[in-house]
Amino acid sequence: MKERHLDLILGIAVVVLAIFGLVMIYSASYIWAEYKFDDPLKFVKAQGLFLVVGLVIMFSLSKIDYHIYKDKANLILGICLMLLILVLIPGIGKIRNGSRSWFGIGSLGIQPSEFAKIGLIIFVSKYLANNDKNIKFIIKGVGPILLIIGLFFLLIMLEPDFGTAMVIVLTLVAIIFISGVKLSFFVKIGLAGILGIVGLIAIAPYRIERILSFLNPWTDPLGSGFQIIQSLYAIGPGGLLGQGFLNSRQKHFYLPEPQTDFIFSIISEEFGFLGVLIVTSLFLIIFYRALRIALNTEEMFGKYLAFGLAFGIIIQALLNLMVVVGLIPVTGVTLPFLSYGGSSLLISLASMGILLNISRRQR
Repeated sequence: MKERHLDLILGIAVVVLAIFGLVMIYSASYIWAEYKFDDPLKFVKAQGLFLVVGLVIMFSLSKIDYHIYKDKANLILGICLMLLILVLIPGIGKIRNGSRSWFGIGSLGIQPSEFAKIGLIIFVSKYLANNDKNIKFIIKGVGPILLIIGLFFLLIMLEPDFGTAMVIVLTLVAIIFISGVKLSFFVKIGLAGILGIVGLIAIAPYRIERILSFLNPWTDPLGSGFQIIQSLYAIGPGGLLGQGFLNSRQKHFYLPEPQTDFIFSIISEEFGFLGVLIVTSLFLIIFYRALRIALNTEEMFGKYLAFGLAFGIIIQALLNLMVVVGLIPVTGVTLPFLSYGGSSLLISLASMGILLNISRRQR
């Protein structure tokens, strides 16, 4: 098949968002970084390194035929599974913020659960493409991939990392949904999922605290409700044009680690509704172009893969934004391209690189 030029609009939107994220990480973190590490550029330098590496990966993957992932899907999934097992072993996996979900490399950290996102999307896309005739049957069609998804969900929950586990499950369910599985199946899965979530919340006291603080943050304003209250205090004064770049008040030790999950709060405070509009518009452009690539791809593996990568980014972004504005409890999900976190940034840019390659090979 003759190659087309890659989707420039998608590529430009991704690069602009990632660079803006680096700028906002500086704004959100320089006070905390100077206080704790005596280096206001501590987080920017680390994220900048990952950004450069991530952009190289994105443009490299945009030139690699995506069909190779179909051939290597089982190997990729096996490596992801091995990493998720290794990270749970004391002495190998590092504990950060209460979760044993990191491999420490010097001062940097890598999360294998982030790599599992893309590994599972590739594997499920291959499975659905190869089992098109059986997919309408629950036991011999959807059953095997549900078992694999369940295994990965269990391993990630053992860390524990509820937010990443939910992003993965929702993304994979979305891919299965477009494959033509009967709607009644999703009703049953939805009911089972609700019961499972209730069980997970019941066995972990800190999750119950998050639910209670979500329903009424003021019941514990200095404890479980502190983060969401400070986030809303950041968003509220933003107005139309915001307080101005570098002028956020909440990053002055009010909002904990604002460069991570709650960076959108600082964007809202410093750039107001205009900043919110720009960021959400860029995400919508990325999602629209990704869906367009998926719909224009005739080969089934490429179609499922493009849909999966698109769903993965937008579901993660939506969950983060809903947390920040208080629509759902705190999940610990980062905002793609914007939040501080090397693993998340690398995987998000790698996903876009694969999408760009799929766009090259359309009619």
